[in-house]
Amino acid sequence: MLERVKNFSSLVGLSALLVAGSAAFFSVFGLSKLFSGAALSVIIMAGSLEFTKLVAASFLYQFWYTMSRLLKIYLTTGVVVLVIITSAGIFGYLSNAYQGATINFEKQSTELLALEDRLEQLEEDKDFLKEELDAQVESLPENYITAKRKLREDYNPRINSVNDEILQVKTRVSDLEISLIETGVDVGPAIFLARAFDTDVDTVVKFFIFILIFVFDPMALAMVLAWNTTLGRKSFEVYGENEIEVVEEKPKKIKKEKKVNVSKVEEIVNKMKRIGRGGRE
Repeated sequence: MLERVKNFSSLVGLSALLVAGSAAFFSVFGLSKLFSGAALSVIIMAGSLEFTKLVAASFLYQFWYTMSRLLKIYLTTGVVVLVIITSAGIFGYLSNAYQGATINFEKQSTELLALEDRLEQLEEDKDFLKEELDAQVESLPENYITAKRKLREDYNPRINSVNDEILQVKTRVSDLEISLIETGVDVGPAIFLARAFDTDVDTVVKFFIFILIFVFDPMALAMVLAWNTTLGRKSFEVYGENEIEVVEEKPKKIKKEKKVNVSKVEEIVNKMKRIGRGGRE
């Protein structure tokens, strides 16, 4: 149905430009993150290589049967290598974006685990102090009321200190859990998929990044070749119409030649008539 669109070749060209431009953007800035020490130089180099890759692919498509074998092998190898480099750059860009979105989440998750361990240790310390206090109180005779009171006075500040620290840790844990809920919105789908497939978040994200890089740049290259195909077909149709017009003009010339031959025949007939009249006379 799209083939009937008036400017279908322009539509294919626009699609190729959008996909190839997006792939080039992600690849260039991904490589600049990888070589952050010379980011500007890498951007210039990668951008020129991306443009050259598209031109080389178009050149291979249009002159495949006329170019030399050595040039054909070199350009094909170069285009394939540049596709791999582009995919690596896209992987770097997307993985960097993922790390930027999850760095706070991972930091808060690590802190939460540490606080939960600290809370568990404090609970054990509290239970130990209470058990030690009870054991010492029970070891004293019942009439040693003053000694028992003194033991409780010695242990209560230590127990209260532990209780205060437990309260502080619980408050911090609650705040972190709320922050994790807010931060988890950015990586919520990845967390959901990780739970659905019973794996960790990093594995899920890597899987989807690999799917994207295996489709992104090859699709851009394929759309560029498709654009070349539509342009070639359009040129063929234009040249075909011109050839039809030339073929239609040829019979006109033949008709003119036939008219000239008829006139010559008439002249010959008239001469023969004159000769016949002269013979009769």
